[in-house]
Amino acid sequence: MRTWYVWVLHTYLYFLYGCKTWSLTLREKRRPIVFEDVVLRRIFEHKRDEVTREWRKLHNEELNDLYSSPNIVRVIKWGRMRRSGHVARMGERRGSFRVLVGKPEGKRPLGRPRLRWEDNNKMDLQEVECGGMDWFELALDRDRRRLIVNAVMNFRVP
Repeated sequence: MRTWYVWVLHTYLYFLYGCKTWSLTLREKRRPIVFEDVVLRRIFEHKRDEVTREWRKLHNEELNDLYSSPNIVRVIKWGRMRRSGHVARMGERRGSFRVLVGKPEGKRPLGRPRLRWEDNNKMDLQEVECGGMDWFELALDRDRRRLIVNAVMNFRVP
């Protein structure tokens, strides 16, 4: 039993590696939630129904009640908001800063533009009701950014 728990925890942490740079669409946000449910089912296993005395899988609501840590989408948003502050304070010579702030040259492909990391930062700020703020200026102000990052972590994500 103990080895399963360690394996599941390592898999969960491995999954979150690099999440600070992801730009998730609505469809892609569903995948980490499904992964989290699979991991939680592995940890909490099956439950015996007291009325019918049969074993059954836990429902998603029951898993969320048993698991007291933040939702995986909140963890991703929290990491992304923290990362934006670090990158905004980097110098213009750093590659991360140039990729984040720079404008690509050349022709764009047909169709809808892909969602950028900057767009996700703006959407995260709108969810915390700070949509009118410029995320770059906010990232430079450490105290205000810290308050908003903590608000993202406490925000209820569906």
